Amino acid sequence: MTREIHSKKTESRERGFLREGIKAAWPICLGYVPIGLAFGVLAQKAGLQPLEVGLMSLLVFAGSSQFIAVSMISAGADALPIIVTTFTVNLRHLLMSSSLSLYLGRLQRGWISLFSYGVTDESFAVNLTRFRDGGWHWRPALVLNHTANLVWIVSTVLGALGGQFIPAGAFGIDYALVAMFLCLLVFQLRGKLHAVTAVLAGVLAVVLALAIPGNAYVVIASMAAATIGVFLKHLRPSLSGEKS
Repeated sequence: MTREIHSKKTESRERGFLREGIKAAWPICLGYVPIGLAFGVLAQKAGLQPLEVGLMSLLVFAGSSQFIAVSMISAGADALPIIVTTFTVNLRHLLMSSSLSLYLGRLQRGWISLFSYGVTDESFAVNLTRFRDGGWHWRPALVLNHTANLVWIVSTVLGALGGQFIPAGAFGIDYALVAMFLCLLVFQLRGKLHAVTAVLAGVLAVVLALAIPGNAYVVIASMAAATIGVFLKHLRPSLSGEKS
């Protein structure tokens, strides 16, 4: 009898984690569908088969890097430049993972590996906000990551399958990725310091993009803006006031 009660409580708790994670993931999934379709279309136009598109989404799972890779494939780039470029663009995941690690405690390595696989710009933004607000746990966060992952994979494959019928720029799909990043940025602006840091990062990125070849300017601008933000926080404590 005791085992049955314990089993029911465990099952109820697991369902709660699933429900919370899926509920938190659905806005990301809504954004992933048009972007995934757009990527699938572009990948199909670049000569990739639906299976190859699905494998790329499964193994890489990084929208911006996948778009860059497909663009370079279309331009006839060799494998090494594609690998180096996508690796450089994905270095921002080091910063995101470092921020999330503060909330994962003494989680076992296996779970950490599974969790880290699903970290993207969108899942990072949602999970970090919920961790900061309190009441969030690594289990629903894990569900969020992999719900978004599943939707992304399915969307990209569907885009590849229907690529011959869907124009690459239809319905503004080519702008969907940029629009989603802007929305995520707005949700992360919790005070004046965050706004100043965001603007500074944007300005630095534009300036460095004109001076530095490749995509290294993304990482350099992010790290420089974050460093300046830390100094500003100590010099002007009033800037660090967060929105309630």
